[in-house]
Amino acid sequence: MGIDKESDIAANLQIGPTSAGMVRIYVEADGGIELPLDFEPEEAEEIAEELRAAAEAARAMGTGKPKAKPKRK
Repeated sequence: MGIDKESDIAANLQIGPTSAGMVRIYVEADGGIELPLDFEPEEAEEIAEELRAAAEAARAMGTGKPKAKPKRK
């Protein structure tokens, strides 16, 4: 599966600090999958920058979903 391919997999995402001074991205997916990802604060800031850049690029491309046609009366 590539980054640009849709998926039916649902997951929950939590982000927060750990008691060890790390930033944790915690992913919990269907089927009991739990994936804790810990990052140094500097790495987390780099990830945040990448997320912002990806959001900006996605916004520039539009949603990719077809727009609803206006209803005829």
